[in-house]
Amino acid sequence: MTQGVPTLRAIYDEHVSFVWKALRKLGVRESDLPDAVQDVFVVVHRKLPEFEGRSKVSTWLFGIAMRVARDRQRLAHVRRQVGDEEAVLAFADESADVGAEAERRQAAAMLEAILDSLPLEQRAVFTLFEIDGMSGDAIAELLAIPLGTVYSRLRLAREAFQRSVARIRAQQDRPPPPRSSAIRARPMSFKDADEPSDDGVVSSRRAAAGGAL
Repeated sequence: MTQGVPTLRAIYDEHVSFVWKALRKLGVRESDLPDAVQDVFVVVHRKLPEFEGRSKVSTWLFGIAMRVARDRQRLAHVRRQVGDEEAVLAFADESADVGAEAERRQAAAMLEAILDSLPLEQRAVFTLFEIDGMSGDAIAELLAIPLGTVYSRLRLAREAFQRSVARIRAQQDRPPPPRSSAIRARPMSFKDADEPSDDGVVSSRRAAAGGAL
């Protein structure tokens, strides 16, 4: 190992909070964070002899965190506990008119669902820039990518974010379907239901009656 490279203990003590927050930004569930953090430092332990100090430790750790987050997404087959827009909309309905806390939770759930729909590379740039307030230069240094790539990913993420917001709002504004009890069928006699059509096939009235049973 190159002289001057910190020990595993030193890296853990100084950067465990950074790794925890990075994994959360990358969509790892709260309940999975302890295991995910451990996964990151298992990789650090294995790769530390190869680390030459050419980049910042935080840049190296963020790259490992991205790989761990991606692996967990593939294993889980879901992006979040909320999961999809339908779940967000259901939550919104249940939380209607219950005050500011419900509105805050609804907004947080919607934000998570939208972020989870983004590719991981775009999510990383978007959260670092829009939520953490980091500059493009700082993000480029952290992720070890060109500044132009940062702004390209940010543009794509913003466009996808706006599309998702518009889609969810359109679904929220859609009027609910009528209740089944409000749909009343015309009274029908068994004679009408069994009446054959001219071609010998049971009439549509009988088919409708059968569908209503």
